[in-house]
Amino acid sequence: MSKRKVSYFYDSDVGAYTYGLGHPMKPQRMRVTHELVTAYGMLDKMHVIRPKRCSPKDMTWFHTDEYVHFLQTVTPETAEKMTYHGTRFLVGEDNPAFEGVFEFCSISAGGSISAAERIACGAADISINWAGGLHHAKKREASGFCYINDINLGILELLRTYARVLYIDIDIHHGDGVEEAFYTTDRVMTVSFHKFGEYFPGTGTQEDRGRGKGKGYSLNVPLKDGTTDEAFQSVFEPVMTKTIDVFRPSVIILQCGADSLAGDKLGSFNLTMHGHARCVQFIKQQNIPLILLGGGGYTVKNVARTWTYETACALGIEKDIDSNLPWNDYFEWFGPRYRLEVPENNMEDLNVKDGSLDIVRSTALEQLQDLASRCAPSVQMQDVPRESLSKHLGLKDEQEGRDDIDRTLAQHARYVYNLQDSDTTTDESENESWDSDDSNASTNWRRGPYRASSVGASASSSRVNGRGSQPPTPNPRYTHAEKKRMSLLTGQYFDVPSHEGGFAPDLPSTGPLRTASRRRFFQSGDGGVWDDDYNVVDAAVDRARDAYRYQVRPQDLAGLLDRTGRIGLYGEDGDEDEEEGDMSVEL
Repeated sequence: MSKRKVSYFYDSDVGAYTYGLGHPMKPQRMRVTHELVTAYGMLDKMHVIRPKRCSPKDMTWFHTDEYVHFLQTVTPETAEKMTYHGTRFLVGEDNPAFEGVFEFCSISAGGSISAAERIACGAADISINWAGGLHHAKKREASGFCYINDINLGILELLRTYARVLYIDIDIHHGDGVEEAFYTTDRVMTVSFHKFGEYFPGTGTQEDRGRGKGKGYSLNVPLKDGTTDEAFQSVFEPVMTKTIDVFRPSVIILQCGADSLAGDKLGSFNLTMHGHARCVQFIKQQNIPLILLGGGGYTVKNVARTWTYETACALGIEKDIDSNLPWNDYFEWFGPRYRLEVPENNMEDLNVKDGSLDIVRSTALEQLQDLASRCAPSVQMQDVPRESLSKHLGLKDEQEGRDDIDRTLAQHARYVYNLQDSDTTTDESENESWDSDDSNASTNWRRGPYRASSVGASASSSRVNGRGSQPPTPNPRYTHAEKKRMSLLTGQYFDVPSHEGGFAPDLPSTGPLRTASRRRFFQSGDGGVWDDDYNVVDAAVDRARDAYRYQVRPQDLAGLLDRTGRIGLYGEDGDEDEEEGDMSVEL
């Protein structure tokens, strides 16, 4: 038995959800895995923990407020309306709005966050959450059977404690959601071993290496059909050895997607159970705090076998367990051999056939050698408070202490924020800067099927050059742009409207344009009473923003206010309107 402390996170409810009849993603695979782990007597050898479910607030560490709210409220009956006919949040057929989708996401994300907390506090050396590893989910959109990106939430939790986090992905699909989120930082290094070509998500070339401070800290190893154990390890071990030597991670997350196994319904690799588990064994040997997560895997019995064996690897008892399966509730699923094995098949290894394996390996090592010329990234670490001062001191809810001045200041801050955001084309965008937190990042950050529409290239030319010297030109952000998406189920590309600004997709082609919905930074938390009572300023802001966008330059704001009237927080006489109870805003 391993002397390393192992924590195993499992919620018995996770196997009760279903994506729908005929959908290849089966949450029941986690229950089958747990039954095998139990049957082999492993639970007594590790800390078994039911994780706390992730709250909507914690999900917004990475995801947008409107997306999390959507997942909370969507049902199969309202999905068509709430997704604007499948063009927003849940695009295509891969991600159905099944019953209990938010609860399923909260279990998955809660397990990964809890696993990260367990590692960070030193209570475990290895944490396991087979319900996690959903690496395709984007900031404001589901993708590839993934709704909430639990990996990103776990990494953000780890960054509270550790200076450098290494993320390794051995799922057959490119870990695009994680790479995209940390594409511009050097504190998180992502390494993905995946199939590349006409294959979901269509990204992950070796040219995608990061941007800005993150240049070089995204590493991709694209492979081809039929990859065997020998071929995979000939790339994995030297690349990971060099990566760990160069990056010197404080903690490692290993996403163990099982769709890279031989015989997977949606995969095309030829890895055996032992070849897949060899990655876990190799990373464990580095003696670095480790988190093991699930991921893809669509032949349920093979997924359960492999994750059970990899749990044994984490415990260091893989040589002691019997290859003949013990009796369990799902015993008949594993016929006719009833063994803990996933054998290879007779697929031809195209990596060896065309000699591309050596090229991919040498390219990856060269990229790592370039990175070795720099010092391992570091950051000054300090204590981060996890709760407000008033809560820590046991004071009353801070909402109760708000007075009229607080409300006035909040409304003024909201007005200033909205007005500043009115000019949607900035110098940074004209200089092709890239920000991983930008809502447009999912379409601009790399080449591939997610490439942004060329309409954005002419953004700078659409600006007004003087007061009324040109007719107002609709900003490209508010026009119908198209972007590519690939379906994991069918492998086909399809066009969907680009609505990255957060507004409804049914914008009119002519006439007044709707404004983009934004995160409500000034929510009171008391059921929205404060915000609803003082929303009178929003209409005025919208009118001012429209006039400002299409009539003047930024430096002419003062003139605009003089011409269009007075915007104030009080009535004509400068006093509060006692009868109305709200602020009056005039234009």
